[in-house]
Amino acid sequence: MRNAPALSRLVAPMIAVGVLVGGCGQAPSPRTADAGSTAVHGLSAQTAPAPAGVPGGPAAAGSQGHRELTQAAAPGSIPAGTIHRNPANGRDEVVVADIARTAVLIGDSQSEPAGSWPRRALAGLGYAVHFCGGGGTGFVASNGPTGNYIDALQRGDWLLPSGSPPLVLIEGGGNDAALGATDQQILANAERLITSVRQRYPEARLAMVGTLARGAANGGGRRTEVDALLGTVAARHSIPFVGVGDWLTRHNLTKLMADGVHMSPGGHAALAGLLARRLDEFGLRTPNPGPAEPAAGG
Repeated sequence: MRNAPALSRLVAPMIAVGVLVGGCGQAPSPRTADAGSTAVHGLSAQTAPAPAGVPGGPAAAGSQGHRELTQAAAPGSIPAGTIHRNPANGRDEVVVADIARTAVLIGDSQSEPAGSWPRRALAGLGYAVHFCGGGGTGFVASNGPTGNYIDALQRGDWLLPSGSPPLVLIEGGGNDAALGATDQQILANAERLITSVRQRYPEARLAMVGTLARGAANGGGRRTEVDALLGTVAARHSIPFVGVGDWLTRHNLTKLMADGVHMSPGGHAALAGLLARRLDEFGLRTPNPGPAEPAAGG
């Protein structure tokens, strides 16, 4: 009996079950497969416990300087769609089919539809797309269940993909304009988001797309102002930026709108071509071309 406490300390495996999920916008299930574990018949025995701290806490939000957060590769036997625990930050992530050619798209209702102009532009450059975000969200704005971009990332409202994607594209700002968010609020959260993404994906390229609008002289208002504001953030971090704060009128696309903010299918197609050309000019075509199959969330 004297050996029982020591034995219990030595044998303390954490058992988790891999769970398939449909996309980035889903909240994480409590049944996960942990990084550093070996899957056996759907179960995994943990060999590399996550560090102390709350998952999604400040370690990945920029509070520890610019320390890069790395991650052990997910076991190859884990299927795409499985939620996977990153031991570097204690945050759940999702395994995608081909991370080497997957672009992570963080955005709002301009990006959310499967046929949206940002998704189609990325697909045209050879990427599978993993979408993170939701309608009604932005750098400051939330839609209730899904927080603003940085809060949603930290608390797991949507899941980043496991591994190292070649590109992260951040789009948005329209809901922040509608909310009346101040320049200071938008700037602060954009800075936090960029810092967190760079820590998590130190090898990925980042790019930003601003706020789709009509232009200052044609009623663009606060949307056009937010677009220009985001351009200053991107410039500060040497991030390629596509300003779209006057595209609706510059490219005569108002006739292709479904409402006062969103595009019709034809509008999405027209904007996708314009955005793909601009991203290509920045040298952001996928370095790993392959068949055009969407990743989780795409």
